[in-house]
Amino acid sequence: MPTVSVGRDRLLAAIGRTYTQEEFEALCFEFGIELDDVTTEKAIIRKEKHLEDDSEVDEDDEVIYKIEVAANRYDLLCLEGLARALRVFTGTEASPVFQVSSIPRGSMLQMHVKPETSKIRPYIVCAVLRGVTFDEARYNSFIDLQDKLHQNICRKRTLVAIGTHDLDTLQGPFSYEALPPNEINFVPLKQEKSFRADKLMEFYKSDMKLKKFLHIIENSPVYPVIYDSNRTVLSLPPIINGAHSAITLATRNVFIECTATDLTKANIVLNTMVTMFSEYCETKFEVEPVEVIHHDGRKTVYPDLSCYKMDVLLSDILGPIGISQDEKQVVCLLNKMQLQAESHSLKGEARISVSVPPTRSDILHARDLSEDVAIAYGFNNVPKSKPKCMTIGGRQPLNRFSDKIRAEVARAGYMEVLTFILSSHEENFDMLNRTDDKSKAVIIANPRTSEFEIFEVGDVVMLDSSRDVGASNNRRLAALYCNRVSGFEEIMGLVDSIVKVVRAPHVNFGENYYVPTDEPEFFPKRQCKIVTSDGKQVGYLGIVHAEVLRKFGIPDPCTFVEMDLEALL
Repeated sequence: MPTVSVGRDRLLAAIGRTYTQEEFEALCFEFGIELDDVTTEKAIIRKEKHLEDDSEVDEDDEVIYKIEVAANRYDLLCLEGLARALRVFTGTEASPVFQVSSIPRGSMLQMHVKPETSKIRPYIVCAVLRGVTFDEARYNSFIDLQDKLHQNICRKRTLVAIGTHDLDTLQGPFSYEALPPNEINFVPLKQEKSFRADKLMEFYKSDMKLKKFLHIIENSPVYPVIYDSNRTVLSLPPIINGAHSAITLATRNVFIECTATDLTKANIVLNTMVTMFSEYCETKFEVEPVEVIHHDGRKTVYPDLSCYKMDVLLSDILGPIGISQDEKQVVCLLNKMQLQAESHSLKGEARISVSVPPTRSDILHARDLSEDVAIAYGFNNVPKSKPKCMTIGGRQPLNRFSDKIRAEVARAGYMEVLTFILSSHEENFDMLNRTDDKSKAVIIANPRTSEFEIFEVGDVVMLDSSRDVGASNNRRLAALYCNRVSGFEEIMGLVDSIVKVVRAPHVNFGENYYVPTDEPEFFPKRQCKIVTSDGKQVGYLGIVHAEVLRKFGIPDPCTFVEMDLEALL
């Protein structure tokens, strides 16, 4: 869970009320967040520098609250959003209404996207904050929010990278291009000399902060770059901005650009930045749009600050919580969470219409509304009750079957091991002499002695286009026999035992369930697949190829079997 560090005095001033530490902890609990730590600026610096703790307390040292927030609440990652949410929650302020300035298309700033950007980082979204008033605290919060978003939703800049610029130092229209690194020259942020882009990558390999982002583009034949109409470089995303357009405390007009490989997340990031800091604009909560002209001629105006509409049955909101509230009460609870709601009736059923603001990208389903209602109602106020549709609990058939298989294999003398479901691509394919056909995943344990019999019953992850997440788990049995001799007959004996105990009307193996096969991880003619009488493959076994053993560092011969338990259930 991300932690936001804010100055206590500035936060309480922004909330508009004085709280003792105990009172503020209670408020955080009510709102579904947590006051994780109370420290000071000097203590944080000492900790970062690994200095010994100084027991002396300086009364002038600023008290810092470290507040833990939900990972999907991007609007709470800065003081501005946090204070605003608490003001609305406590009823001292109504939810703000964000607006995009009404500017004719012909007067908007434009960003022209070149076709080459599709090779490296295809999307860009932009906006302008006009008439911003910064002081040191606001400026630091503005920079800190970018860092928090980069670490969170932006996935360390791989999905989205944020660039912020002093618009008054630039001249539109702008262009988003992708060029060979030897054609890009500019002075990067906090530097005084110009670098060629490829040389700049070498320069930043010794930079503790920036070196971890270099891999995103350094092996690409083209680098993304943003120019103004004078060919001044704004940024080399996702690495560094140009020094020319660096924002300062004197900046009044901020140009924000977000380049991305994921357009949805780019919009969320842009909306978060502008909704958090538009409160410091000359016209409060108003954002100036930018027209993005795509290389295929399409034109899109950003940002989109429209509200997302949801219409949900009252029972669908209250049912999962187990509380009784009428429509007016639920509307009031949702309003406390910055969700503008209204009640109405359709075909005799009470319904709630909700306008989800651009700050609440976490609201996707009726269950999200239930969560917010439960928070506003108070988790401690929800009565304890048993679910209405109470059923007798029991184990899943697959788990019962898996345990029986575990017992059978253990009786055969094998030792059970537990390995990670996820393993490296190299172990699953290259080290097994396999070609990745995008549909298989196998993990082989590395034996530690000259004679070893091990097995595992567990899940593997398979591609599955029928699932909404594109993948599904499949329960498998894997067993490995390692000795100075191959042990092929040992593994076949294990398979014969399993076949005997799982015979059922729906699973018929017939007389001969071994059929020759040709898998690259096994020796030729020393392997076979296990099939049912109707020709369905439920597993395979074989003597592991010497090249595979070499790659895994195993000195002795091994025989391996894998079976699909779900096919036997």
